Amino acid sequence: MTPLGRLIAERIAARGPIGLDAYMALCLGHPQLGYYATRDPLGAAGDFVTAPEISQMFGELIGAWLAQVWDDQGRPERFVLAELGPGRGTLMRDALRAARGMPGFLAAAELWLVETSPALRARQADLLPGARWTDSDQELPDGPLFLVANEFFDALPIRQFQRTDALWRERLIGAREDGALHFLWDAPRGDAALDARFAAVPDGAIVEVSAAGEAVAARIGARIAKAGGAALILDYGAWDGTGDTFQAVRGHAPADPLAEPGAADLTAHVRFRALAEVSPARAH
Repeated sequence: MTPLGRLIAERIAARGPIGLDAYMALCLGHPQLGYYATRDPLGAAGDFVTAPEISQMFGELIGAWLAQVWDDQGRPERFVLAELGPGRGTLMRDALRAARGMPGFLAAAELWLVETSPALRARQADLLPGARWTDSDQELPDGPLFLVANEFFDALPIRQFQRTDALWRERLIGAREDGALHFLWDAPRGDAALDARFAAVPDGAIVEVSAAGEAVAARIGARIAKAGGAALILDYGAWDGTGDTFQAVRGHAPADPLAEPGAADLTAHVRFRALAEVSPARAH
């Protein structure tokens, strides 16, 4: 078992089972033992590859979009250009190259990268001189916001629930005597909020809720509605999807999400309807 796995097992032994959201937050974000704190996960030597690392055209198309929406909104003289979870900085580098074609865009842009990984910040600094960093979207400076988030929301913590005879039970993670982690279900209970959100879900179906993802989307939407700008969210998922999508990948192959906490990437599909519903800005 990994050091983080032992820490999680000890916490469960002391306090009881934890939700998937707490587990994901620890595995991905623990400041010393978490997945993103300890490695550059991208590329052939890592665990996965994202679109910007495959073709520069991906980032260039996004750069063209950014320049166009900036022009459509009256070319603000100063604006915050931000990326959530920018990987190695490849997408933004390619986007800025394409956006040079719009006179005045780069001069008006103040580049901010929302990144918590020290390893990835170092890679981003090589590609994006002059960039500034923050750990949270809440720390971005004021002003119009033009934002990109590619494969960011899928890594935010989720909770899973299953409808059972008009009640709901939550999927939790427990620990056996030897410290091995395992899934279990909490006792069924009523939940009016889940009833309203998933009224059409049949008995036995599993649904996923990301409070963290909805909070980020709500803040970004409120910011854009007030100060102007636009946000482009690219991820995998569905408009109103259901089912168990919690997954792990290591070495470019599926992995057991409970086997080696902190050593594998954990993700879940994005439910885009939930992000759109919490945003006061117009969503497409």
